[in-house]
Amino acid sequence: MTMTRWGILGASKFARQHMGPAIALATGAELAAVATRDPKKADPFKSLNAQLRVHENYDAMLADPDIDAIYVPLPNDLHTPWAIKALEAGKPVLVEKPASLSVAEMDKLIAARDATGVFAAEAFMITHHPQWVKMRELYQSGVLGELRRVDGVFTYDNHADTSNIRHQAERGGGSVPDIGVYPYGAVRFVTGQEPTSILHKSIQREMGVDVTTRILAEFDGFEFAALTSMRMARWQYMEFHGSNGVARLSAPFNPISFAEARLDLIHASGLTESFAWPGVNQYVLQVEAFQKALQGEDYACPLEFSRGTQAMIDEILA
Repeated sequence: MTMTRWGILGASKFARQHMGPAIALATGAELAAVATRDPKKADPFKSLNAQLRVHENYDAMLADPDIDAIYVPLPNDLHTPWAIKALEAGKPVLVEKPASLSVAEMDKLIAARDATGVFAAEAFMITHHPQWVKMRELYQSGVLGELRRVDGVFTYDNHADTSNIRHQAERGGGSVPDIGVYPYGAVRFVTGQEPTSILHKSIQREMGVDVTTRILAEFDGFEFAALTSMRMARWQYMEFHGSNGVARLSAPFNPISFAEARLDLIHASGLTESFAWPGVNQYVLQVEAFQKALQGEDYACPLEFSRGTQAMIDEILA
């Protein structure tokens, strides 16, 4: 089997805790290099590969002939610029969400992908988790009847961490860019629909960014309510409510770290069917899916899909 040699731009906490280990665990993948201006920040990654190469700047990583794919977990405002640079260097790139800060910026990324012929995708990892594949299958099977309502909640509290990059408007901070991607993208992934209108939005801002946002969107045949917040106790769920039943995911976005991945299907009769996926690592599945896409297989979250979520975000934050 050919190994895909990965390089990470930056030594972010998320890369250190989640994606670095995922690359090391994924079949056919090797974490080969990290680029960081502070070499000490690369030390934790060396536990994943004793031969890890450390580049002192991002351009050196992109010029490394022994790197096959790039992962970009930089601050939000740097996602698209460095993803485009990776493509122009001939490197396939997996860029953290939100891949862009506007539809206009996303269109530049799509254009760069098309111009170079090099694969690029947003790291919307939930589309690779079997609980979401199952949820989409249940919706498409008609077991819920006519879908009438979808609710999504994703919250945490970081009010004490005032220096957190999520509080910096110029870096693309805010709850909607950070976590709105999840419920907005999830409802689109399951139903294959785009919202026809945003009926209502309530946005609380601090330090120039949204810290709590509630929306009500209209889709064809159902309404979608979503709450994202950086000022509320940690919580998450997604619920799909139809004429014949309800499907509820109790750890839709951070299975394992939040709770076990579980999907409960409650029929109108009261009968409940439960499905669980203990221990499934969606980050590992994402890496493996990306590598299969490099071999020509379909990818669950192409940039065109991500563009639709960004269009929702643009309208909500306008």
